[in-house]
Amino acid sequence: MAGKGKASKKKKKSASDRKQAVLKLVLSDTCRVCKTPCARGMRYYENMKQPGAVGKGVPCILTRTFV
Repeated sequence: MAGKGKASKKKKKSASDRKQAVLKLVLSDTCRVCKTPCARGMRYYENMKQPGAVGKGVPCILTRTFV
């Protein structure tokens, strides 16, 4: 009966221990010259072409880093 002991439990990672994705904010001029345009970036670029449009940028999925 050797070898029968308690099974070790794996410690679950809490929400604060997980890596979190961080996206950089880019402006419409960056979206305009992007080599791989995304739908979000192109929509933002089209909105910023309107006269009097004010924007603070859009998160770019291509600049994703994990912290």
